[in-house]
Amino acid sequence: MATLKTRINISLSKEVDHALAALAKRDRIPRATKAVELLNLALELEEDSAWDALARQRDTRGARFLSHKEVWK
Repeated sequence: MATLKTRINISLSKEVDHALAALAKRDRIPRATKAVELLNLALELEEDSAWDALARQRDTRGARFLSHKEVWK
């Protein structure tokens, strides 16, 4: 049966494998599902970090502030 999801193979250390198994068991979900949840969370954190870096770069003395209407014209 074909799947719409992309499959990847990864190698885990014993420690990471045990932690993943414990979290999946706690949440009563398959390990692969827990791995996907954790990857999504990590990607959100990376995105937040990138937006923060951009905001810090733009947040300078004398910066011009735009209204919501100006930004979304």
